[in-house]
Amino acid sequence: MAPPVPALMSEIGQRARAAMRVLALVPAEAKSAALRAAAAAIRTAGRGILAANALDLAEMRAAGRASSFIDRATLDPGRIEAMARGVDEIADLPDPVGRVLARFERPNGLLIERVSTPLGVVGVIYESRPNVTADAAALCLMAGNAAILRSGSETLRTAEAIAAAMARGIAEAGLPVDAVQLVPTRDRAAVGEMLAGLGGTVDVIVPRGGRSLVERVQSEARVPVFAHLEGLCHVFVHGQADLAMATGIVLNAKMRRTGVCGAAETLLVDRACADTHLTPLVEALLQAGCEVRGDEVVRAVDPRVAAASEADWSTEYLDAIISARVVDGLDGALAHIDRYSSHHTDAIVTADDAAAARFLAEVDSAIVLHNASTQFADGGEFGFGGEIGIATGRMHARGPVGVEQLTSFKYRIHGSGQTRPS
Repeated sequence: MAPPVPALMSEIGQRARAAMRVLALVPAEAKSAALRAAAAAIRTAGRGILAANALDLAEMRAAGRASSFIDRATLDPGRIEAMARGVDEIADLPDPVGRVLARFERPNGLLIERVSTPLGVVGVIYESRPNVTADAAALCLMAGNAAILRSGSETLRTAEAIAAAMARGIAEAGLPVDAVQLVPTRDRAAVGEMLAGLGGTVDVIVPRGGRSLVERVQSEARVPVFAHLEGLCHVFVHGQADLAMATGIVLNAKMRRTGVCGAAETLLVDRACADTHLTPLVEALLQAGCEVRGDEVVRAVDPRVAAASEADWSTEYLDAIISARVVDGLDGALAHIDRYSSHHTDAIVTADDAAAARFLAEVDSAIVLHNASTQFADGGEFGFGGEIGIATGRMHARGPVGVEQLTSFKYRIHGSGQTRPS
C-alpha cells in the first residue's frame, strides 16, 4: 500500500533537502553534463512518453475537456524534440551560482561581496502542460536547486514519464537522483502539504496555472511564492499604427497559440484610427477562425461580432476568442488596462515614439512591448533557455522566471582582524 500523503510528502521533502545540499556545491560543468544527459534520456524515452500521453489524452477526451485544454496537453515527436532541445539550451547557459553581484570595501577595511546562491528546494505546482516538467526540472537544477514537481492530475502519466527519463539521465551523470522528484499522486492533499512547506524543507513555491490554482497557493502558502496570475494580455492599436504591422501583430498575438499565457485576450483600437483600422482587424480575426466579442462600435463593423459583456474584459479565454473595444486614445487604453490587466503582458502598436514611451512607462505589467506580439512573453524568447512561469508580482522575480530568478544571494565578508567598537 502507498504511504499516507503526509508521510509520502515528508519523505519527498527530506530527499530533496539532501539532494539540494549536494547540488549547491556542484560545478557548472557537472550540472551542464547532467542536463545534456537528461535531454538525451528524453529523446530515448520518446516513444514511452508518447504512449503515456496518449492515455492521458484519451481520459481527457472521455471527460469532455475543451479542445484548447487538450491541445496544451498534447505531445508529438516535434514537441518532445523541442522539450529536449530546451533542456540542452539550459545546459549551455552560464552558471548563475557563485556570481559576484557586488563588491565594496568599508572604511574599516572590510571587503564585502554579494554572491549569488541557490534558493534551495523549489516546489513547482502546475496544471496540464507536459513541457513544464522538463523546463522546471532543468532550470532548477542549473540554478543548483532541488525540484519537487506537482503536475496537473490529468497529465500525471505524461509527467511521470518525462520526470523518470530526466532522473535517469541526471543519475547517470553522477548527480543525485532526488534532484528532480515528481509527486506520484493525484491526491490534492499533496498540494496542501507542499504549501505548508513540508516541515521546512521547501524554500519557495512557484504556481503555474489558472486563477483558481494561483489564488489557492497565494492564500494557503506558508513559504514564499513567485506569483503567476492569469495572462489577461492586451494589444492596443494606437492612432499612429501601421495597419499591416498591426494586423500581423494582432493575429500572431491571438492566434499563434491561443492556449498560452502570453496570448492576447483583448484588442483595444484607438478611436483616431477606427475608421481605417477597425474593420480590417476584425475581419482578419474572424477569417482566422477567432470569435470576436465587441462593444457597440466593434459590433457595428461586422454582424458576426458578438456583444461583449462586462465579464469579457476580465476573462482569460485561452481559446480562439478575443474581446475588442474602441478607446479614446492612449489615455483610454491606459485606463482600460489599469482596470482589467493581470499585470502579465501588454503591447502597443504605433509609429509614435512618444506614445510608445508613455505606454511602456505607465503600464504596470511584468512585460510591456512596442510593435511586437505578446507571444514573446516566454523565457526562451528572452534567451533564458526556458522558464517556470511568468511572475506577475513585484518581489524578487518579475517576468519570465529563469535560472537567474531561481537564485538568491548571500554576503561574504573578508576581514583582517577587525572587531566592532563597543
